[in-house]
Parts: sequence; C-alpha cells; structure tokens
Amino acid sequence: MPFRSVPGQASVADTTEGGKLFAPAAARNLAPLLDVLQRHVPRNGQALEIASGTGQHVVGFAEALPDLQWQPSDIDRARRASIDAYVAEAGLRNVAPAAALDATAPGWGGLIGPFQVILLANLLHLISQAEAHCLLAEAASALAPEGRMVIYGPFRRQGALVSEGDRSFDAALTSHDPEIGYKDAGDVTAWAAARGLALVAEVEMPANNLSLVFERT
Repeated sequence: MPFRSVPGQASVADTTEGGKLFAPAAARNLAPLLDVLQRHVPRNGQALEIASGTGQHVVGFAEALPDLQWQPSDIDRARRASIDAYVAEAGLRNVAPAAALDATAPGWGGLIGPFQVILLANLLHLISQAEAHCLLAEAASALAPEGRMVIYGPFRRQGALVSEGDRSFDAALTSHDPEIGYKDAGDVTAWAAARGLALVAEVEMPANNLSLVFERT
C-alpha cells in the first residue's frame, strides 16, 4: 500500500490552518515539475495525479495549465481533505474533488479515464516492485492513446545510487521494509514499455531526481 510509514519519507507534512497540510519538499519541487509538464504533456484534456499528497502540487499545476481538467487522488483521507481545502482556497474550477484511489490495487485503470496526462511523483521508491508493476499496468489502461505519463522521483541509474544521500535514504527504506526502495530508471522504462508506454524524455531534476516521460503507443 502507498504511504507506508518510512524513515525520511519525502511526503511528510505539517498541518496548517483550515486542515491544509504543508510539505516542504512539495513546495521545493513544484516549479521544476511544472516546467516538465509545460514542456512535455498535452495542454488540454483530462489529467490524473496519483498520490497527490497535500494538494500543493495540483493547485500549482491547475493554475498554470487551466485547460487541463485535473483529478487529484490519494489513499489517505487527511490528504484528500487537504487537497480539497487547497483547491477551495484557490477557487479553481478545473480541479475535481480528490478521489480515494489506491493506485497499487488492480482494476482501477479500466474504471476511470481516459486521461491525456497522468502524473506520479515520489511514490515508486515507497512501494514494492510488484506494486510498481500493477500501478504501471493500470495507468497504461487509464491513459488515452498518445497520452503522456510523467513519473518523478529518486532512481537508481544503471543499478547505482548516485549520491551518499541517496545511498543513506535507500538503506533506511530497505531496512524498514526490504520490498521497497529505489527502482532503477532502466527497469522502470522496461516495465513501462511492456505495457505499451514508450519513453520520450528523461529529465534531470534537482536533488539527483529524475522525471521519466512516457507516451502510450
């Protein structure tokens, strides 16, 4: 299940007024992620954000990309409430109420969509390989032909961890749960390809992260 309680989890957030949660990491990576979206995804249609977290991201994306209709989602009730609070405060009309979605469970991809855009940020390292396979299969089912999926987060590169911080974080994750931890970017690209998702861009991001951009063929 997503959002295991893990050491150093990037999505850890503090509660602010009105039930809104605030995650410093989400504030830091909003602009770089938005730049990737503006350069690599369609500008109109339906967009699904998987594991939206606090709601800071989807509000920023929806304001900057007003012709996309955004569907935020999260498995956690408090996070869904935070998402809706951010959206209400911003007065956005192109964001639907946050949906309860466990993206690692089978079957959802055939029930919603099709989406022109699917975004997944900072989740793959917090789930198992089997759950990652399921998520990619379901996302491919929910993605429209020629739709784009963006996966952002920390990755291994050709089997290696690129910094001491990455090595420490991955070790903390796997000591807590041996089934989770950093996935290799090449492996994820191969798993996606097996589901009909072709890699169209690999974007270097701050803090040694990557954005992998896939298109449904």
